[in-house]
Amino acid sequence: MASAEETARAADRKDIRERWLLSAPALAIIFVAAIGPLFVMLAYSFMMKGDYGDVKPWTFSLDGWTSVLFQRDIFDDTLGLADAHLTILWRSIRLSFYTTLLTLIFGFPTAYFISTRAPTTREIWVFLVTIPFWTNLLIRTFAMQQVIRNEGLVNTALIWLGVIERPLQIMNTDVAILLGMVYVYLPLMVLPLYASMEKLDFRLVEAGYDLYASRWQVLRRIIFPLVKPGVIAGSILVFIPSLGAYVIPRVLGGGKNMMLGNLIELQFGSGRNWPLGAAISITLMVLVMIALLFYVRNVSKSETGHG
Repeated sequence: MASAEETARAADRKDIRERWLLSAPALAIIFVAAIGPLFVMLAYSFMMKGDYGDVKPWTFSLDGWTSVLFQRDIFDDTLGLADAHLTILWRSIRLSFYTTLLTLIFGFPTAYFISTRAPTTREIWVFLVTIPFWTNLLIRTFAMQQVIRNEGLVNTALIWLGVIERPLQIMNTDVAILLGMVYVYLPLMVLPLYASMEKLDFRLVEAGYDLYASRWQVLRRIIFPLVKPGVIAGSILVFIPSLGAYVIPRVLGGGKNMMLGNLIELQFGSGRNWPLGAAISITLMVLVMIALLFYVRNVSKSETGHG
């Protein structure tokens, strides 16, 4: 007769098997829909470019990875830096960083304002923040285009006020892309910040004022450390989609100020260089993974420090 311990172990094994069976369909979907295409891109990046925009199967080549940062001279076949790719990479990282910084600057006081409202009105303010998500990204981008174009709202108002004599050229510039991404991704910064500030014990803020701390000291020494997980989460939620943005640079940049998403589309489209497009895609994924590791590391430190 089996002992109670053996019966318990058998029951645990049965429970584990049942859980695996129940999760198997979801795991299969994740593998086919997410992990599978990544392996395809990884395999394509190590293949040779086809003659008509495809790849030559089972033909190993590192040209795709080499072309991410280098290009061959058409005359002597020597390698040199791919200035265009490096410029696009630097523009993507720079604009993503500026977007994250500006959304934090505008989102922090917005989240603080909402969290300090009466509980009966907070839901209304959060509801207003989420309204932009009801509209398609492309429509929101075209809406921003109507605001900053030469005959748009901004230039018309400045000319009417006498600030400028002729329209400012904002469209088809990095500034236009930056404004578009800040406008689109601002709610992704506000919501995590609000989630952290809602749990903030404002008695600590009052205690800081009672101890004659200035507003800046209260913000720097009390509020910001306590809402740091929300700051990091919001920064990641903004930085990652900004880094791979495609629609906003395409519409507001006019196809001239490309980012990594546009470069990838170009290689799989008119560039007809699938290995290079796949290599750039994997490079973008690596940058995203670095950002996520940074997030996990900082959140772990925050939890350890407050735990």
